[in-house]
Amino acid sequence: MSQADDHAKMLALAAAFVLLWSSGFIGAAWGLPYAGTFTLLFWRYLVLALVLWMVLVWRRRLFWPGLASGSHAAVVGVLAHGVWLACVLLSLERGVPAGIVALVVALQPLATGAFSGLVTGEPVTARQWAGLALGFAGVAVAVGARIEWSDPGSAFAYLVPLGSVIAITIATLLQRRRKLLGRRDLPLDCALFYQSAATALVLVVPAIFFESLAVRWASEFLATMVWLIFAVSLGAYALMWRLLEDLDATRLASLFYLGPPVTMVMGWLAFGDRLQPTDLAGLLIAAFGVALVYGRRAGPEP
Repeated sequence: MSQADDHAKMLALAAAFVLLWSSGFIGAAWGLPYAGTFTLLFWRYLVLALVLWMVLVWRRRLFWPGLASGSHAAVVGVLAHGVWLACVLLSLERGVPAGIVALVVALQPLATGAFSGLVTGEPVTARQWAGLALGFAGVAVAVGARIEWSDPGSAFAYLVPLGSVIAITIATLLQRRRKLLGRRDLPLDCALFYQSAATALVLVVPAIFFESLAVRWASEFLATMVWLIFAVSLGAYALMWRLLEDLDATRLASLFYLGPPVTMVMGWLAFGDRLQPTDLAGLLIAAFGVALVYGRRAGPEP
């Protein structure tokens, strides 16, 4: 496969990741009326873990990777799945506008860029910093126009998304650092199984104590869960780890900038939300910023 073909393949994988990842916000909007944050996430990852377990047993691929690899998968899973999503859903559940949540979560690329050099040893160039800053500006344009500034809400609700930023940044850097150190990683399906199982195990405690595992079962909720489990938790996260094999942490993180504008377009298609000119402007600005970070350089790597 030529270099051009490789680049086209990576662009296709990145586009699929952005679309599936963004759809998770729409799924959350559909699912939260039927179950609380922890309960929804517990059932989501319990079912996903069971499905992966059956597939691995059927394919005779299930094995215990050892304490080091198993613990790494569990920690990354709890951070990248449990903490990230719990913070987002808790904020949405308490009435924080999705635009504010998306804006705060979009700080993750800057956090990744700031710490990637320390954790992974991968330098962040001036071009990448410019792209990251431009991407953040695009997100601010797209979601800032939708924020209701007159309703500040509770401090807790507005600060919760920062937990998502911290969690997904740590998970991304830990996974990338393990790859760069040359340590043998688990096959993707095995890694997702241990990540999902650990996430469900951690979430069952708050789901029982705070929400009594209460669910209003309905066909709409079941359909939403199917999408969240297979398209988002399985598809989007599998693509994220696949992209992380070939992209440095900063380039992967820059793709998160496209989430808020793309989510707004999805909201327009799914719920009839009115698309504003600033949404399209923000999407174009963010896309240009991502191109700076993700695009190929004309010369050799520094």
